[in-house]
Amino acid sequence: MIKMKLTAPDHILSITPYLPGKPLEELEREYGICNSIKLASNENPLGSSPMAKIAIENALKNLNRYPDGSGYYLIKGISEKCGVSPQNIVLGNGSDEIISMLSQVFLAPGSEVIIPKPSFLMYDISVRSTGAKPIYIPLKSLSINMEAMADCVTDNTRMVFLTNPHNPTGTIITKADFEKFMAVIPAYAIVVIDEAYIEFARESACLNGMDFFSEDRTIVVLRTFSKVYGLAGLRIGFGVMSSRIAELLNRIRLPFNASSLAQAGALAALQDEDFLKKTIRLVHEELDYMFDALDRLSIRYFPTQANFFLIDVKKSADEVFERMLRRGVIVRSMTSYGYPEFIRVNVGLHDENVRFLETLKEET
Repeated sequence: MIKMKLTAPDHILSITPYLPGKPLEELEREYGICNSIKLASNENPLGSSPMAKIAIENALKNLNRYPDGSGYYLIKGISEKCGVSPQNIVLGNGSDEIISMLSQVFLAPGSEVIIPKPSFLMYDISVRSTGAKPIYIPLKSLSINMEAMADCVTDNTRMVFLTNPHNPTGTIITKADFEKFMAVIPAYAIVVIDEAYIEFARESACLNGMDFFSEDRTIVVLRTFSKVYGLAGLRIGFGVMSSRIAELLNRIRLPFNASSLAQAGALAALQDEDFLKKTIRLVHEELDYMFDALDRLSIRYFPTQANFFLIDVKKSADEVFERMLRRGVIVRSMTSYGYPEFIRVNVGLHDENVRFLETLKEET
């Protein structure tokens, strides 16, 4: 029997795979714990919109049917919510898929893409998968260094990724800085503004990509239903872009990339203003509570415009993560992001935040 030797291009072999965490139930089994709380993935502590749950339940009766490949009703709802034409909207299996489609359509070997470091790993994976070259620009004081990113633009630059608010730091890009940035960015470079956490921003100076979007600009604004809308398990997001960019993405978009349950849930979530306001109010109130508690404990933290923030534990973040995990409190070590003494924690319910603070006090 002849064994086939599998090969892959070097640019594929250069990719560091995304390593998902273990299921919560498996972690509890391994560590012999129960009633653990997960504050590591920036999820909605309130769960999902009640209206979305009802819509999903109603959609179950049609699971034998393929989803609406055009996403007609959801795109119509997004169009009305965002004040853009349906032709400017592309749905994705999470905003991750929009990132992947943009890379597939506009990048090739020799292309350069400017990416803040650290940032969302899927930027790197999507760019490298095309053979394009990622150009990493370190943060400055935990914020995206807009000036340095602009200085790195070359004739080969085809895309720039901006995250606002930034993950994992929770810092923002101001409107003024973005205007200066766009004034020097050439028209052949697509500027992708990833706004997964934009609904949580309280700072009035914070950039909102939709304010700068227009049909004749190479700006793509990414949004998701995973965070403030609490639909992470459905994997549904969208991008707002010029109709020409959208038309090109739709040439390669899989026919049924947004499931029928995801479309039904997302459309209902868009209409559930009460749940949206309740989520934002909870996050803001609990952030203030946690910041006040950390001030009293003299533990250094970093203010945020998202639903998560960084804490300086002044020792190995991996060790603190492990010790807290053994007590059923799951946070995120920032060692892999280049911050070996920082942890990231997202806002939970009040009782969860109290438990986190008590555990952190004892383990740091």
